[in-house]
Amino acid sequence: MCATETTRSRPAAPTTPRPINAASGLDGTNGRRAARVIRQLAVLPLFLGLPALGATASQTPEPSPATLKVSTEVVNVLAVVRDKDDRLVPDLTREDFELSEDNHAQAMRYFSRETDTPLLLGVLMDTSASQKRVLPEERERAKAFIRQVMQPQDQGFVLRFDRKAELLQGLTSHSKLLCRAIDSLVETAPTTHLFDAVKTASEVLRKEDGRKVLVLLTDGFDTLSHTRLTTALHAAQEADAVIYCLAVSDPWTGLMPFYRLRAQITLKKLSRGTGGRVIRVGPQHEMAQAFNEVAEELPTEYLLGYTSSNGKHDGKFRRIDVRACHGTCKVEARRGYYAPKD
Repeated sequence: MCATETTRSRPAAPTTPRPINAASGLDGTNGRRAARVIRQLAVLPLFLGLPALGATASQTPEPSPATLKVSTEVVNVLAVVRDKDDRLVPDLTREDFELSEDNHAQAMRYFSRETDTPLLLGVLMDTSASQKRVLPEERERAKAFIRQVMQPQDQGFVLRFDRKAELLQGLTSHSKLLCRAIDSLVETAPTTHLFDAVKTASEVLRKEDGRKVLVLLTDGFDTLSHTRLTTALHAAQEADAVIYCLAVSDPWTGLMPFYRLRAQITLKKLSRGTGGRVIRVGPQHEMAQAFNEVAEELPTEYLLGYTSSNGKHDGKFRRIDVRACHGTCKVEARRGYYAPKD
């Protein structure tokens, strides 16, 4: 007799009803989804730059009124005056000067003797291979010059240039730091980025106030600068910087006649275009004497300021002419400037 196996079915588990969200009338899962959608819709206007839901008009900030800016461009001119015997004239008054721009007389608004005005001095030294033999003397004379001219209210910086222009010491009133930077100078690369150095130094001075003077020690021959001569000169003029060029060259590694002439023209453009001058250093003119000439001129400078009668912002070059003592004295001042451009 075979036994028969009986299979019993289990009763189904009772189904638990989902809770109903009383606020939305939805069950729990759908309610949470709906709440999330509502929150997303609430912040959507913020991403679109619209007032948030429920925000009132008083919560929207009103645009601030535009700020009125008034600026007047004052043209500053540093001038050194010499008499017919080439002696410095340090005791002139405002009435002794005449100013013109593009042959139009200009009214002088500012006048001062620069004895008490802080000096901003940049020493730019060529450390390319052509300066190897003269660099040791340059270091010593440059340090002596800094100690001679720097007063407590003055500031200076040191920049070297060869294959690049490098700021060794930024603006400081501590002459010891400047001398330490000069002591670190050594001859390096054969290339000379002279124009880059002038542009970099001008940028250091551009936003500063005071008498701005750059003393440049080099043979004047530029190689491989990223900056053009005209751009470097423009930068110096915009910074109101006066450039004194001490033309120093090693006779044993001197330039060929053609390149020497080219270097002389370069230094003349940089100095005359900013109101400085070229001082040649050689057997007949020692380096110490060259530095002394610069040191003697600095306290005798005059600062002349005027607002151009030409109000155009066309970016064009404007020629400046400064006369003193009814034309009987020689004036060293920059030849012009570039007008601002809108």
